[in-house]
Amino acid sequence: MNISATQLVFDTTAATYDQDRAKLIPPHDDFYGWAIRLIPPAAKTIIDLGAGTGILTALIRQHFPDAQIHLVDLSPSMLDIARVRLAHDSRIHFHQLDYTSDSLPGDACAVVSALSIHHSTDEAKQQVFRAAFNALKPRGVFINADQVAGPTPSVTDRYHELWLRQVRMIGATEEQIKASLYRMTDDKCSPVEEQLRWMREAGFADADCWYKEARFAVMAGTRF
Repeated sequence: MNISATQLVFDTTAATYDQDRAKLIPPHDDFYGWAIRLIPPAAKTIIDLGAGTGILTALIRQHFPDAQIHLVDLSPSMLDIARVRLAHDSRIHFHQLDYTSDSLPGDACAVVSALSIHHSTDEAKQQVFRAAFNALKPRGVFINADQVAGPTPSVTDRYHELWLRQVRMIGATEEQIKASLYRMTDDKCSPVEEQLRWMREAGFADADCWYKEARFAVMAGTRF
């Protein structure tokens, strides 16, 4: 597999990714809380797209102790950290692949992603939404908790200015902010309404935004 710009960015910052996360997501608890809340209560097979170091998977495991969880990520450095975090869990499965082009595990009750798909182009996002739909069982749910663009460039700029003020207020260091800004060099954020339209085109008739605070949004749809 060739090393892409996205993989390089996350391989480079993998070691500090976990400790930075809570300080760099102002609505951290609500944001992840909604991602977990939208997973079907009886879910037995869950795919974590762009799983990174396993932060979301660890939270999912707390609420779904018996589920089979498949972690999918492009970065081997991130997945190495996830393997350490989840080393003694036999119901965890690791897949290093590019979810924008490679086949996903199937027959899932939920496909969940947190802060990952915004690194994909608009065309690739649409491919991911179709792949998520195809990976789901009937009544399965796709949940995308992600960074989004505003409806206009000026609103996107306001999101960024607000984020900088918030993360400094909650104690992010300038080094942490610098690392986050480096990761953002690979961002390709899209507005919520466009993403909901692409989800509907992929087959999710009930696609909706369930939570949003400025640049952080949680969108979901069901395969009926």
